Amino acid sequence: MDATDSIVVINAGSSSIKFSLYDGVALELAMRGKIENLYAGVTRFVAQDAAGAVIDEHRWSGGAIDHAAGMRFLIDFAQSHLAGRRVVAVGHRIVHGGVDYSGPQLLDADVLAQLDTLVPLAPLHLPHNLAPVRSMFAMAPQVPQVGCFDTAFHTGQPAAAQAFALPARITDLGIRRYGFHGLSYEYIAGTLPQADPQLANAKVVAAHLGNGASMCAMHGGRSVASTMGFTAVDGLPMGTRCGALDPGVVLYLIEELGMDVAAVQKLLYQESGLLGVSGLSSDMRTLEQSADPRAQAAIALMVYRIGRELGSLAAALGGLDALVFSGGIGENSTALRAAVCRDAAWLGVQLDTAANDRSDDGVRRISTAGSRVAVWVVPANEELMIARHTLDILEQQ
Repeated sequence: MDATDSIVVINAGSSSIKFSLYDGVALELAMRGKIENLYAGVTRFVAQDAAGAVIDEHRWSGGAIDHAAGMRFLIDFAQSHLAGRRVVAVGHRIVHGGVDYSGPQLLDADVLAQLDTLVPLAPLHLPHNLAPVRSMFAMAPQVPQVGCFDTAFHTGQPAAAQAFALPARITDLGIRRYGFHGLSYEYIAGTLPQADPQLANAKVVAAHLGNGASMCAMHGGRSVASTMGFTAVDGLPMGTRCGALDPGVVLYLIEELGMDVAAVQKLLYQESGLLGVSGLSSDMRTLEQSADPRAQAAIALMVYRIGRELGSLAAALGGLDALVFSGGIGENSTALRAAVCRDAAWLGVQLDTAANDRSDDGVRRISTAGSRVAVWVVPANEELMIARHTLDILEQQ
């Protein structure tokens, strides 16, 4: 790879496609953007340079577009804005890799067929992750594509951390705890020791808090336990997902309330979490600005559950050296970080209020010098992690 070679990273969700463009072996960010509101009334596109200046914008008001149309637009856009660059590979975020993919994988028809069998494990995520892969194969088959899996980082967890107490005839079907947000945690695991070398072999709990939220216990940069399990609806309350739930509730919804599978799925994934408790919004910023008691109850529940999971993960580690906040909420909500740290005082957490209140964008410590547990903010950068994996696979070919 030379200075004019670039890697494109695609992160496709159910209603959006995010992309980033990285230049050369140093993987310098050159451009990023997104298409939002796919399948909706007004679909929007925006692209920005590395400094955040808008390069281009577009709106579709004549009807909704799908992932395939979005990818066609992105390929056309890239061809007219590459400015002499050559795209040598495309890296994709893929939520689920099952038990077979414990690291990045060069994608081909056989791998796609195998990933299709995993769709029942992540029905609301995996089809949308794979749609841009198929679009690229159809429109630019000569460009190598690499899949980077959110589950891969957790595959080395102890067997007990991955197991459900179910009969072997069930667990043998692949029903186990997988864990997600692995690309974010992998980035944190690599970044934290650079900020403080003493944390290279530390016992760390990282909290990726956004519309999707989870926590991960890491020892020496390796995953030990995580709050998400078989699916990405487990663990913490999220923007619209309920988090951990007594399975008996699901049985009650079906048997007593007469809800079918589709209705239960919609309830747990799209109508619960911060939105469900508050009845107002799934956006933490909106809830923090609201005086409605329901908004405050939703925030308090999330803080409480983070504290519960923090204790559980510290127990799995046998101690705690550092706590890390990441993700949109973790990076931007000073109030939530303060509340979590207040409740974690029993672990030895002492928050530096002034450091927590500063609006720095980079990696930063927000605990006092005397805090037994160091508290850090590490901005999420899953896209860079995908670009690194893609470059590694490319160099192996």
